[in-house]
Amino acid sequence: MLPRADRYETMRDQFVWRVPERYNIGVDVCDRWAEREPDRLALIHKRRGGGVEEYRFADIRALSNRFANVLATHGVARGDRVGILLPQAPETAVSHVAVYKMGGVAVPLFSLFGVEALEYRLANCGARAVVTDAVGAAKLARIRDRLPELRAVFRIDGIEGTPDCLDWHALTDAASDGFTPVDTAADDPAVIIYTSGTTGQPKGALHAHRVLLGHLPGVEMSHDLFPQPDDRIWTPADWAWIGGLLDVLLPAWHHGVTVVSHRFEKFDPEEAFRLLAEFGVRNAFLPPTALKMMRSVADPQTRHAYSMRSVASGGETLGAGLLDWGRRTFGVTINEFYGQTECNMIVSSAATLMPPKPGIMGRPAPGHDVAVIDSAGDRLPPGEVGLIAVRRPDPVMFLGYWNNPDATAAKFIGDWLVTGDQGELDADGYIRFVGRDDDVITSAGYRIGPGEIEDCLIGHPAVRMAAVVGVPDPLRTEIVKAFIVLQEGVTGDDALVASIQEHVKTRLAAHEYPRAIEFLDQLPMTTTGKIIRRELRDRTTS
Repeated sequence: MLPRADRYETMRDQFVWRVPERYNIGVDVCDRWAEREPDRLALIHKRRGGGVEEYRFADIRALSNRFANVLATHGVARGDRVGILLPQAPETAVSHVAVYKMGGVAVPLFSLFGVEALEYRLANCGARAVVTDAVGAAKLARIRDRLPELRAVFRIDGIEGTPDCLDWHALTDAASDGFTPVDTAADDPAVIIYTSGTTGQPKGALHAHRVLLGHLPGVEMSHDLFPQPDDRIWTPADWAWIGGLLDVLLPAWHHGVTVVSHRFEKFDPEEAFRLLAEFGVRNAFLPPTALKMMRSVADPQTRHAYSMRSVASGGETLGAGLLDWGRRTFGVTINEFYGQTECNMIVSSAATLMPPKPGIMGRPAPGHDVAVIDSAGDRLPPGEVGLIAVRRPDPVMFLGYWNNPDATAAKFIGDWLVTGDQGELDADGYIRFVGRDDDVITSAGYRIGPGEIEDCLIGHPAVRMAAVVGVPDPLRTEIVKAFIVLQEGVTGDDALVASIQEHVKTRLAAHEYPRAIEFLDQLPMTTTGKIIRRELRDRTTS
């Protein structure tokens, strides 16, 4: 067996993209397997009430064909946008596959969105239909008269109380299961995923069918050469986000791997361990927020007989403390990956391929030209902080922002898609995440990224969660300020502030310790679990 570093370099150097000219996500993740192995297990779904349902690939093909026929009957045509306002559920996956197979454009929508968020997205993309449940239908009823292009709303749980909706199951059961998928090009539009909106109004990132193939190297790398025999994958990340949909559900089905799905009413870390054991999950994508919550569970191995082969995480950089906990708890090294809605899964670590480095995201996934560049678009040498960027063309890269050519153009410097994040390349080709452009703190001439400080802060026994921002200071330009959520039963006082400051000062550096600390009941977060540091900065100036 090759040494880990050599294995990565060999894989990278030998990698060749094989993206066919004609390609359809729905056919790839469903019909291909239904033809080869119709009884292969595609989905295990645990309902909120506790019931468990299983679906084979033949089931997914029949249901998606039926719903594609339903959509066509109700005026949805090739290229039309279909909103999918649902949590993890079989109907969610089936609706996605149906929309792809009919040549439509799926628009995943987070089920916890309020009416204003929904109105903006549905109006912006001109959705012709929406698939939802009772909760979503009630929200849509309040704004439907302001959505003139919306022709049909399908409910998956009956239409009681909303007579203007259509019954998803009744119509699907009555429809034909014969459907000929549309012959789409790999570059044809397939899905619009809206950005989190941490910097202004959300933008609709339009992706082509090829986006799934573009995700595969990063997914396979982050799960230590996924798939392996008996792999079975789960994530608490909602399928409305790119992390749930294109990092887990669709790549798993591309490989014929069984997906476990369940919607927590509120994420419960103890229940998460129980689910891993109950359904024999071997692979998991666990966002940093979920990992931090699961870390609060004492000795889960003594109560839950889970056995993991791989755990991946992305969205916020993990620190040494969380990685050490992960090794003790899961028996594997948590592999970090990096990307964004517009160009995802472009950097990853992989414990089987390369030595892990705490606090470092990883190395570019095979097939992706990722670099740290300056504002002129020139590559920077190792050790210099600059902009993390990806060179086009790249199969995983978005086609552009929906109806927003100016924002699309502003995303590029020449052929480099600029992520908006700052990073640093080391001598071995690993990329260290420094922070968002507007998250980097300049203090007394030092450039400070928040991630390392936040990791150090949560290593203090009194700290449950932490976020760090820079606040204006007349002497140092900025100082480091920490917003901290304390452990249950802990009270914040001057003595604790001093203890936390000393904890950071003695472990990192004198210029990095938080000169100001504020205790909060909770941190502001996006619906994807990322800290909204902009809101924290606003607190310091309001």
